[in-house]
Amino acid sequence: MPPFPFSEGKEVQSLNAFLMQIQTFFQSIQHDFYRCFIEEDRYMYLVEGLGNTLLITFVAVIIGTILGSLTAIVRISYAGAARKSWWLKLLNGICGLYLTVIRGTPTMVQLLIMYYVIITSPVVPPTVVAMLAFGINSGAYVAEVVRSGIQSVDVGQMEAGRSLGLNGRTTMMRIILPQAFKNVAPAIFNEFIVLLKETSVAGYVGIQDLTKGGDIIRSITYEAYMPLLMVAAVYLVMVIGLTAVLRKLERRLARSDKR
Repeated sequence: MPPFPFSEGKEVQSLNAFLMQIQTFFQSIQHDFYRCFIEEDRYMYLVEGLGNTLLITFVAVIIGTILGSLTAIVRISYAGAARKSWWLKLLNGICGLYLTVIRGTPTMVQLLIMYYVIITSPVVPPTVVAMLAFGINSGAYVAEVVRSGIQSVDVGQMEAGRSLGLNGRTTMMRIILPQAFKNVAPAIFNEFIVLLKETSVAGYVGIQDLTKGGDIIRSITYEAYMPLLMVAAVYLVMVIGLTAVLRKLERRLARSDKR
């Protein structure tokens, strides 16, 4: 006979109770998962929101890259011009004001101003407004990235282009900018990752992005943790995947520089 039969029986009961709690916990998760995503195909809210998030981010990065590149060219042209014409001074002043305002105000406030103040026409879809707002915001940061990339190109490249008979504009477009974009490509790709997360505030203007899709599920099921954790998991997976691509791009560019 065991010396402490009562004690052993109590331990078995405690173990069984613990196992029952674990089983109940996983059953609860399974039930909540089914209710939040499977029932009535509610996962489609996240799928549609993810599509809108990626579309807004992709178009905004294109707008930001173009706008930022033009701003950087104006700033560098003004700084390097021996004789500063009135139109160059005007463009440089506009670019300086643009950088100051956009970089000095929150992204969400810019989005709300764009939607409720600047573009108030119901004809323009909210998605287009968000693309413009995030693109303009991204351009202010891309401008500094491109400017540093242009300045990283050796000054002799410009002099070599001018010695071949090319004017300043052609030299900039055909010789300087291709080398500069090679230097800043990882930084622009990183801007895409940052912008992907910033678009989570697009729901404030009635856009069903990824975050808004999770919020719709929460309002239907009155369950907060499951849809919000799923939204966070989707963002995390996308950022990890894009970061891996960024690291691969950086390694490839580093190998090409050694050739």
